[in-house]
Amino acid sequence: MGNAQEKPPGSGGGWGVKSDQNPAGSQPQNWRGGSLEKPQSQRTEKAVANGNQREKSSAGGQEEQSSPAVDTNYLDAPAGALPPHLARLKNEGNHLFKHGQFGDALELYTQAIDGCAEAGIDSPEDLCILYSNRAACYLKNGNSTDCIQDCNRALELQPYSLKPLLRRAMAYESRERYRKAYVDYKTVLQIDTGVQAAHDSVHRITKMLIDQDGPNWREKLPEIPVVPLSVQQQHREKPVSAEVAQARAARAAQEEARRQETRFTALKHDGNELVRRGRFHEALEMYSECLTIKPNECALYTNRAICFLKLSRFQEAKQDCDSALQLEPSNKKAFYRRALAYKGLQDYMAASSDLLEVLQLDPKVQEAEQELTVVTSLLRQSLIDNAELTPRV
Repeated sequence: MGNAQEKPPGSGGGWGVKSDQNPAGSQPQNWRGGSLEKPQSQRTEKAVANGNQREKSSAGGQEEQSSPAVDTNYLDAPAGALPPHLARLKNEGNHLFKHGQFGDALELYTQAIDGCAEAGIDSPEDLCILYSNRAACYLKNGNSTDCIQDCNRALELQPYSLKPLLRRAMAYESRERYRKAYVDYKTVLQIDTGVQAAHDSVHRITKMLIDQDGPNWREKLPEIPVVPLSVQQQHREKPVSAEVAQARAARAAQEEARRQETRFTALKHDGNELVRRGRFHEALEMYSECLTIKPNECALYTNRAICFLKLSRFQEAKQDCDSALQLEPSNKKAFYRRALAYKGLQDYMAASSDLLEVLQLDPKVQEAEQELTVVTSLLRQSLIDNAELTPRV
């Protein structure tokens, strides 16, 4: 019949103050019995000639470039008391979950759970984690019923385990079983008061229960279990993972940012009110505190400059206007108030220059026109006075 080949496999002053990847939906490539096969460095096709087999590359006898090695060290990370082949299933499931491949992750967690039963492994903590992780996959896929069942299994193995409680609460809420969701969220908060998602959910569900059951809504709740102090203490002493620590730090930073924003708004409002009342020294202090929170807020410098002008602290007023103009080079208020500062410092030439800059930016600013007339007159008089004081030779 001739040679036959097998086919290779397929591929103020003037103005006021400012108020690792797998294809989605598929089994991991090269998966064989809980382990990953090593990728081939080159593909070969076998040619049969005169009854002898020989290998040649699939591109005209030239070697194909090997793909960059994929880091799979995470597969061998310890996973509690699970043996290596089951730990690899769990670790690969975690990896897929983090990359949004919830269906594939669910299959691997299921294999790991079944593998524990077949191997007769009795490790409640590891099984609790596997059921809780699979519950998270069900929740992501919108399967609240199976999520609740897996959370129940996890909590039978490890009562008061936080993640299964939180995931079951979310599943109950998605099924509009608000009373049970409320109980689970409140139980979570007995274990860890820092779970912001539970706080937010309690507030949200409370409103729904009031609408649903009226003012006596608490009487219709199931009993909220009392978490033993030993469990609370154990949770507090449990080492925090890097991921959890990072999430907590991010929440703390967000909370601090909100607190500082609230404080900033209050200080600025108070400063503006004090200026309107003519209490410039106190207003100055308010704006200075604001600048410790937002040092790049241009309006704070121009507002504080008003206070310095009213207190005849002209050099400091000029410096604040300089700072404002570094932030906003075309700020009319900064030019105008710096002109007033120069006027107070008797630098009439610089004052007139800034006033002309204001009028160039906005010819309709009447205060600048009026002030320019005054400053021009003062400049002329200053030049005359200087001339009279100059001795004649």
